[in-house]
Amino acid sequence: MTEVPAVFLDRDGVIVVPEFRNGRSYAPVTLETFALYPAIAPSLLALREEGFRIVVVTNQPDVGKGLISPTVLDEMHRIMCESLPIDDVRVCAHTREAACDCRKPRAGMLLAAARANGLSLTESYMVGDRDSDIEAGKAAGCRTLFVDLSYTAEPKPANPDWVVSSLQEAAAVILADKRKRNPRCPPSTL
Repeated sequence: MTEVPAVFLDRDGVIVVPEFRNGRSYAPVTLETFALYPAIAPSLLALREEGFRIVVVTNQPDVGKGLISPTVLDEMHRIMCESLPIDDVRVCAHTREAACDCRKPRAGMLLAAARANGLSLTESYMVGDRDSDIEAGKAAGCRTLFVDLSYTAEPKPANPDWVVSSLQEAAAVILADKRKRNPRCPPSTL
């Protein structure tokens, strides 16, 4: 079986509009505050048309802390998957103290998704808005794109492959990089 490339996406700050407080972002904990960034579906469709699988990999420690129920989180992901062309969603509900292998910056979610879906990690990309996303992508062997939302209370990643301002810009960079690596691929339009 031939492995296929993927675009791994962090959820909050990349697909879902986070709540901003004190220079950092927080995941929404109610359905009323859950909102997808507008106009991202065409970018994800363009990636899909170029042969990428779309996989969401998200730390959701608020579940482990009891701030959001697993039922509400499942409903958020149902809405997200019905609205966007997403192939797989991987969730780590552990807190940092659990020191599990699935929580980013570790690569566990990416590795599990690759095994389950026949993904080529070396041909894949990780898009995230935090240092932990970029570390997880690097640890898995992916190219990385940092969505810089100008957080002031968090460190920026040391060396992502690209810095972008949105998922739409990240998709354009990924498509251009794929064409550069494989010039026989016809250009896709966003």
